[in-house]
Amino acid sequence: MSDGRRAFADRLQENHLIVAPGVFEMVSLRLADRMNFEALYMTGYGTVASLLGLPDAGLATFSDMLGRVTAMASMAKTPLIADGDTGYGGLLNVRHTIRGYENAGAAAIQLEDQEFPKKCGHTPGRRVISLEEMVQKIQVAVDARVDPHFKIIARTDARTTLGLDEALRRGEAYARAGADILFIESPESIEEMAIICQNFKGIPMIANMVEKGRTPVLTKNELQELGYRLAIFPVTALLAATQAMAAVYEQFKQMGSSVDISQDLYDFTELSKLMGFEDVWEFEKKYIESK
Repeated sequence: MSDGRRAFADRLQENHLIVAPGVFEMVSLRLADRMNFEALYMTGYGTVASLLGLPDAGLATFSDMLGRVTAMASMAKTPLIADGDTGYGGLLNVRHTIRGYENAGAAAIQLEDQEFPKKCGHTPGRRVISLEEMVQKIQVAVDARVDPHFKIIARTDARTTLGLDEALRRGEAYARAGADILFIESPESIEEMAIICQNFKGIPMIANMVEKGRTPVLTKNELQELGYRLAIFPVTALLAATQAMAAVYEQFKQMGSSVDISQDLYDFTELSKLMGFEDVWEFEKKYIESK
């Protein structure tokens, strides 16, 4: 994974936008991983939803999320950016989280300045810890990592409750503390997005594209022109998959069968190949059918 981390770190220095689609379980991970993206984003919202069937509201434990990071990073060829929530506790927990995510093979970890229990960034009621406390968390994270190519992403959720000026002030402090990438969550207009990028020209910035969220969803060219270096689309694939499943289940409810189903279906043989059955078939030919 060190090569993947180094490649991700090098790409961050280039003057183009990295598009990182959200992955939330192993099917989405396998599918996105073979499409030659420059990075993938392990969404906390989608991972908690798919793993626990619960809201992204601080209910998943460090162990829950580390298990998902380990499974995804060990399978993916693409560098994986992993949501680390608030670090799952105090400063000692942050150190433990950094070491766990780095050892699991992630290319970057995202830490946020919300109070515990945290909430999804595009939902109401989010509150943040003090600037000083978050600065300490970032300093601990930077000191705890072993591989310098393992990137620390500092996210602030201050915009929604404390305003844009406070979010910018926090971003500056987090950068001084050693964060490699800044994530100013939930700007509410293109003008605010432009101000954010103008204030942080020397450090890679993340745009969080959530359909029907608080931030305008822009094109790749628009985001790049504003100055963003990384765009994550955490729940788009999850929304699409849920919509497709809802249509299929409604078909069963109404018709009792999949005959004449209107929803496009992924080819079963291709899905079997995606899941690695070709290796199983080759193994059986070599060791079982040859006997």
